[in-house]
Amino acid sequence: MYQLISNFIESVKEIDKDIFPFLANKKNFNSEVDSVYYSGPYWDDEEIVEMIHSITKGKWLSSGEKVHKFEKQFSKKFGFNHSVMVNSGSSANLVMIAALKKYFGWNDGDEIIVCACGFATTVAPIVQNNLKPVFVDIDWSDLNWDLDQIESKISNKTVAVISSPVLGNPYDIDRIVEICKKNNISLIADNCDSLGSKWNGEYLTDFAVAASCSFYPAHHICTVEGGMVSSNIKEVVDLARSFAWWGRDCYCVGQQNLLSCGTCGKRFDNWLEGYDGIVDHKYIFSNMGYNLKPLDLQGGLGSVQLTKFEDIHRIRRENKQLIGNIIESIPGIRVVGEKENAETSWFGVPIICDSKELKETLVEFLEKNKIQTRNYFAGNILLHPGYKDLDDAAKYPNANQVLNKVFFLGCSPTINKSMIEHISNVVEKYKNRGDEKKYIPFHHRV
Repeated sequence: MYQLISNFIESVKEIDKDIFPFLANKKNFNSEVDSVYYSGPYWDDEEIVEMIHSITKGKWLSSGEKVHKFEKQFSKKFGFNHSVMVNSGSSANLVMIAALKKYFGWNDGDEIIVCACGFATTVAPIVQNNLKPVFVDIDWSDLNWDLDQIESKISNKTVAVISSPVLGNPYDIDRIVEICKKNNISLIADNCDSLGSKWNGEYLTDFAVAASCSFYPAHHICTVEGGMVSSNIKEVVDLARSFAWWGRDCYCVGQQNLLSCGTCGKRFDNWLEGYDGIVDHKYIFSNMGYNLKPLDLQGGLGSVQLTKFEDIHRIRRENKQLIGNIIESIPGIRVVGEKENAETSWFGVPIICDSKELKETLVEFLEKNKIQTRNYFAGNILLHPGYKDLDDAAKYPNANQVLNKVFFLGCSPTINKSMIEHISNVVEKYKNRGDEKKYIPFHHRV
């Protein structure tokens, strides 16, 4: 069947060369009409064939055998004992925090230390689980959180810190591990931007009690949407699965759902305390949960993507170096590098500008020349309407400079040599432009 689907796709291409326009890795890049997207799915026909096969021949539409297989493969690849796939990285953070809270017996109002800069859904799940985020500022040298401030913010209510390295780039992991051990608190990994990054040869997630991951199209591997919660503690992943599956107590997956007796061997039993009768375990709810399940075709896509991960990691590192060198040739620009003990699986090329004006003129020039740029996500999250009541943004002066001076370019494996040559040409034009051709920053225009 796979071969039949592949033949069908080839026949369609003979009629329409522009099928699958969402794929960013255009082999025949034309700088006059094509954009250099900062990221996108690193797919070829193999993923498309897998999707069609899942729909036409798969046994499940919602989460089933292919998702279960991918969970096992992902765990093996990245050194976990247990994983559960969900529908996004944000959902992964939500159920991971919920699972850890219940497993460790954290109380409402207990504190988790988090960086003031980053992505919104690193912070939101803390609040959504009735815990308190305690913020720290960033270290301007690498844009990661200030480790000295972490130590100063630990209180008798602190239960954990949640680590989310900037664009996948590790800070001093030895020190955060030491801080956590000394204070008997947990290290949680928001690994959505950092899949494959290592410290002293070990994955960053090896140091954490649990880790989340995202499979959004911009991320290292893409399953359309998707996320994962992983841990070496079975009970944590079981709880995460329950929260993601309506709060259900039953843990059957895939074909196990078809067993009349269930995985537990007593699917129909006296499950409800206070009710004298036989109940189907599938309809026992031990938690207040959500429906955050993925589609089974997403599991199939994940399995295909894992076979390409080493290439993805290698090309991201190569592209970051090449693009970083090009951008750093501009006066007033610094590109953040990795520490000696790190092997970064770069999410993007982090760029620090000397001034707000430089950032604004450079970003506009790149965008006008079809090179996508991105802010470093939210900047200081406390500046945003949904988060401003959590703390005073003014207490974090370094974080407040991020929107003024920091942005990033992509280094995705979808960016090929022709695109990098275009970036180089555009940067040369930027450096050589005359005063009369300089762009006026957006907010200065009449």
